[in-house]
Amino acid sequence: MFVKDLQKILKQNIREYGMYIALFVIMIIFTVATDGIFISSRNISNLLNQTGYIAVLAVGMTLVIVIRHIDLSVGFLAGFLGAIAAIALAFWKLPVFVVIPLVLALGAIAGLITAFPIAQLKIPAFVASLAGWLIYRGALLLVTASTGTIIIANDTFNAIGNGFIPDIPGLEGFLPGVHKLTLLLGLAAIVFFVIGQLNDRKKKQSYNFETLPMNIFILKLVFIALVLAAITWVLAGYNGLSWTVVVVLIVVAVYHFITTQTVLGRHIYAVGGNPEAAELSGINVKKITYVVFGSMGLLSALSGILFASRLQSATVTAGQLFEMDAIAAAYIGGVSAAGGVGNVMGSLIGALVTMSLTSGMNLMNIDIAYQYVVRGAVLLAAVVFDVATRSRGK
Repeated sequence: MFVKDLQKILKQNIREYGMYIALFVIMIIFTVATDGIFISSRNISNLLNQTGYIAVLAVGMTLVIVIRHIDLSVGFLAGFLGAIAAIALAFWKLPVFVVIPLVLALGAIAGLITAFPIAQLKIPAFVASLAGWLIYRGALLLVTASTGTIIIANDTFNAIGNGFIPDIPGLEGFLPGVHKLTLLLGLAAIVFFVIGQLNDRKKKQSYNFETLPMNIFILKLVFIALVLAAITWVLAGYNGLSWTVVVVLIVVAVYHFITTQTVLGRHIYAVGGNPEAAELSGINVKKITYVVFGSMGLLSALSGILFASRLQSATVTAGQLFEMDAIAAAYIGGVSAAGGVGNVMGSLIGALVTMSLTSGMNLMNIDIAYQYVVRGAVLLAAVVFDVATRSRGK
């Protein structure tokens, strides 16, 4: 009975669970292939830090694709704004608490500018954002033309991409070598997850919505709790949570709340599902377009900050192919090419899949040419999977 229930649930929710299964399989393969190096505390910590700037972009890109658009400008926009941050710190001598809001505001404005020809002039997003791609590529070259690489010497700014949250003082003798605050935060995350799932189940039952059978529900809670506990233990073994991971978790939490618990979120998915019907029902489609692209610009700026902080510099090639990684992460994470389907948690998992492939193949010394082939094949498989599941759903 249990096996049949499990098979039925997996079959009905293959689209939702498929990306988690893919990430799990990829991690097992690379762990075995690298004799455990892939799953080591140091590598997992580096992997999560490398994923940060792509995950932030993927969250924004997910919403853009949900409303049936695309934004190709985000990569070089991130690189350009990262360079602006570097210039503001290195040459203008502005403090960090001024630079970061300034760059984020510039990103939001850039997103609104991209949205204008799309919303007002009905120009295809591909064309409008391609123009942005060229403009920001040129702008990045211009601002770095005289100096080339711009070194960032500000320790506070650089800590965003390279620093870790401090541990609890006075507990050095307890579990030496293990980051205690990370363990506590991991435990808190597990408790909040379990409580949230229980409350969500009660709410669904009160409205007579379909819920998982109790045995499958308990299995889901136990499995995810064990995964969270394992990740927490691995990170605690090497400096603990980084500030990059904290930033990404905050972004995912905020956007998850917006997309699942607010009127704005419902309107975004309504526009993605059927723009004409959404317009007829009173939803301002132009406004939603501005909001989503403005949000994309804001997250591009944040991505540029994370990347510049991690490198401790701004370079002429910053942002190159970021947009492709973000689009791939969104599709791998379950967003539908037809619009109206996708979630920010999926985009985070998609980013982890993308960067796990890169990290694992680098550890195995696989040639970069073959890496591109593998990543392209994975992206194609994700899109084929999307089309197949939608066709079966119909």
